[in-house]
Amino acid sequence: MSGKGNCYDNAVVETFFKTIKAELIWRDTWNTRRHAEMAIFHYINGFYNPRRRHSALGWKSPIAFERKVA
Repeated sequence: MSGKGNCYDNAVVETFFKTIKAELIWRDTWNTRRHAEMAIFHYINGFYNPRRRHSALGWKSPIAFERKVA
């Protein structure tokens, strides 16, 4: 889409999509779109934000990082 450092760079979002695909999407199947939506919601709000550690945040979860910064 654009070069590195450009405000239109999608690297963070592309990394998130790669992670959710590897850790959730490719590991399971769902009968309905609603079940898939709920699984994604629970992944993001139940695991990715509160517990999953991120190297860019000093190996803290996003919620723990925000608590420390605030």
